[in-house]
Amino acid sequence: MTSTDSDDPDAPGSLTTDAYHVTVDDGRDSFFALSIEREDSETAWLMSDTVVALDEMR
Repeated sequence: MTSTDSDDPDAPGSLTTDAYHVTVDDGRDSFFALSIEREDSETAWLMSDTVVALDEMR
């Protein structure tokens, strides 16, 4: 893990992360997702779905 702390006053704010296990289609399918957000902004965020193993990619 990399720290987002900085002594630079022009550097962006701290980042937060969350992981999710999302279930869809009434439980018939699910996937994992990762969210990375900047604490000082409502519009600076990234969310990506992930796979457990490469052989499970579609």
